[in-house]
Amino acid sequence: MILKELLLFLPRKFNKFMDTQHNNPEVEIDNPADIELNKPSKSRFLFLLSFFGFFIFAWAGCYNLYEHRYQKNENITVPDNTLYEPKYK
Repeated sequence: MILKELLLFLPRKFNKFMDTQHNNPEVEIDNPADIELNKPSKSRFLFLLSFFGFFIFAWAGCYNLYEHRYQKNENITVPDNTLYEPKYK
């Protein structure tokens, strides 16, 4: 335990020889689902994300306008003096 604490301050090349658990270099395996590795896949994903995001945003705006549309009311009483041809007393 004390040896490990002392090895923290040594340069990495000396510490590398003392480490017995990791003698093999790490091999990273590429994930085929990672979009960072494939430029066409990344651009296609970003295009579809932006297209459907814009589409849903526009559709939600249209739906909101449809839900809050003007409701016509036929039972409006208009005073006689404000008609096109006003009627006075």
